[in-house]
Amino acid sequence: MLDVELLRNESERVKSLIKTKNADPKMVDEFLRLDTEWRNLTKEADDLRALQNQLSKERKIEEAKANKEKIKATEEKIAALENERAVVWKKIPNLPSEDSPIGKDDSSNGVVRVTGQPREFDFEPKDHLTLGERLGVIDIDTAAKVTGTRFGYIKGDLAILELALVQYATEILHNPAIVRSIAESAKAGYNSKPFLSVIPPVMIRPEVMDRMARLEPKEERYYIPSDDLYLVGSAEHTLGPMHMDQVIPESEFPLRYLGFSTAFRREAGSYGKDTRGILRVHQFDKLEMESFTLPEDGMNEQNFFIAIQEYLMWSLELPHRIVICSTGDQGDPDTRHLDLETWLPSEKKYRETHSADYMGDYQARRLGTKVKRADGRTEFVHMNDATVFAIGRTLIAIMENYQTKEGKIMIPKILQRYVGKEIIG
Repeated sequence: MLDVELLRNESERVKSLIKTKNADPKMVDEFLRLDTEWRNLTKEADDLRALQNQLSKERKIEEAKANKEKIKATEEKIAALENERAVVWKKIPNLPSEDSPIGKDDSSNGVVRVTGQPREFDFEPKDHLTLGERLGVIDIDTAAKVTGTRFGYIKGDLAILELALVQYATEILHNPAIVRSIAESAKAGYNSKPFLSVIPPVMIRPEVMDRMARLEPKEERYYIPSDDLYLVGSAEHTLGPMHMDQVIPESEFPLRYLGFSTAFRREAGSYGKDTRGILRVHQFDKLEMESFTLPEDGMNEQNFFIAIQEYLMWSLELPHRIVICSTGDQGDPDTRHLDLETWLPSEKKYRETHSADYMGDYQARRLGTKVKRADGRTEFVHMNDATVFAIGRTLIAIMENYQTKEGKIMIPKILQRYVGKEIIG
């Protein structure tokens, strides 16, 4: 949620900025109307309580009894109004950063930098599914019979390659020297505290998902009515609430987590898009970074996360680019959103394989996650999450960029020691 004082004191600026995120500015006016009613009722209740104390001192029993009923009625109105106010408050999206391009959708995204040159093939490159089926490492047909569309079996050497990606990334993010060098590349002297690995739950309570500001759109989520639980769409959904309702000493920051989990997405609204293969599926594995920082370090932390993403893709020798997303292509909790897009030869274009979301204190305010400063002050922390590897999409990028004329797949040099061979096929 946004700071209530920001909404009260800079409402016109807030309305102007959320409009660029395709949100209705009228919700700010509705919030302010409810907020004014709530403040007036709260003052009325305070005045009634003060009167109650006076009546009690003066032993005016009948008047005190009548006043007590007024207090009860007023408090009930306040509670109902608080709920109504909170519903509107939570719908107001975060404000975009100053460097976020203004635009309605991804057509307004801006390219920040490009790394590596797409490979020139002396043959027509095949797509990942053609390669995978011929090599027997991707099986879509059996998955369709067993589970349904947009699922797949990853088998044999490709399954081993997935585990290699997980092991490699985990080693990198637990290597103090490498983490320090990446942090230095993001900002000289930046904190290089290593990550703590976590395998989080893949189910989450609706109210917690709502506090993460990730419950909507519900049609994108898998819901289990019998248990009133949602399946997560990314490890960040259960990493982010790890410190909800906590006040953490300043000396403990930053808190950095590397989470590995299976993710589930309905892909609602994407019918007909990327239906071939394992690019856009309902279930996939993912390594995700989540961090909690001091407010002054929030933007630096996002840049650090992006530097990690670039280091990993550079080491895999995969051509890629960094894109800053427009206001209309950001999630509601995001203040700044960047994607890493990797070149796919079969499509002859870059496709998103990573994202990096900086929320400022928007999520922390909903979660109640605060820092206690050395001088005793408390304030909300800043939060970031970012992809390390969306495994399926990274496998696709490797398969297509490392394919041979014979339809085999070379293993990136950095991963060969984990896989135990140089080529699949």
